Amino acid sequence: MDLHNILIAFGLTLFAGLSTGIGSMLAFFTKKTNTKFLSVALGFSAGVMIYVSMVEIFSKAKTSLIGYLGETMGSWVTVGSFFLGIFIIAAIDKFVPSVENPHELRRVEDINKGSSDVDRGKLMRMGTFTALAIAIHNFPEGLATFTSAIKDPSLGVAIAVAIAIHNIPEGIAVSIPIYYATEDKKKAFKLSFLSGLSEPVGAIIGYILLFRFFNDAVFGVLFAAVAGIMVFISLDELLPTAREYGEPHLSIYGLVAGMMVMAVSLLLFI
Repeated sequence: MDLHNILIAFGLTLFAGLSTGIGSMLAFFTKKTNTKFLSVALGFSAGVMIYVSMVEIFSKAKTSLIGYLGETMGSWVTVGSFFLGIFIIAAIDKFVPSVENPHELRRVEDINKGSSDVDRGKLMRMGTFTALAIAIHNFPEGLATFTSAIKDPSLGVAIAVAIAIHNIPEGIAVSIPIYYATEDKKKAFKLSFLSGLSEPVGAIIGYILLFRFFNDAVFGVLFAAVAGIMVFISLDELLPTAREYGEPHLSIYGLVAGMMVMAVSLLLFI
C-alpha cells in the first residue's frame, strides 16, 4: 500500500472522528440548535453513504472478489460480506443499552436548563456510557473511512465528510449530560472529543491486522462489509435522527441531495 495514501486515509479518519468535538462546541457556544439544518445535514450524510455504498463500494468489492474467486463464488462472497457488515454493526447496537444510546435526540437548549433537581450521578453515568457507546460505534466507522480512503482517496473524502456530519449530534449527546453532572464545560468537551478518537484507533488496528494479508480477496470482503456497515448506520441512525430533528420531508430532501452530489462527484472522477 502506498504510504501517501495511508497518511491521507489516516488524516481523513482522524478528521471524521474528532468532529464529535464540533458537536460539543455547538452545545457550549450556541444558544439554540438549528434543527432544520441538522435534519437536512444528517439526511445528506445518509444519502452520500447509501449511494456510495450501493453504487461504488459494493461494485468495487464485487469486481475485486470475482477477479480473485471467479464469477459465482466472488458474487456469493460479496453478498455474504455485505450482510456480515450489517450483522456486525447491528450486534454492536444490540449491546448498547437503549438508555445510553448515543443517537438519542439532544438539543443545545438542554444545556441551559436548571440541573438542581437532577440526579448528577445518574447524568454522569449516562454521559460516560454515551461516550463509551460512541467509541464502540465509531470503531467500525473508522475502519470504513480508512479502507475506502486507501483504495480511493477521493472516495475517502466523501465518506469522511458524511461520517463527520453524523458525529456532530453524538458530540452534543455526550456533552450535555456530563455538563449537567459536573457543570464543567472543559470536562464535557474533553470526553466528547476523546470518544471520537476510536475512529482513528479503529483505522490503526485494522491496518496493523490486515496490511500483511492485503490482497484482492481481503480488500473485497472488507469493502463489501464496509458497504453493509454504512447502509445500516444510515437507515438505523442517521435518517431516524434526521426526522426527529426537523420536519420529515427535510431529511428526505437532504437524502436526495446527498445522493445527487455523490453521483455527480463519482462521474467527475471517471
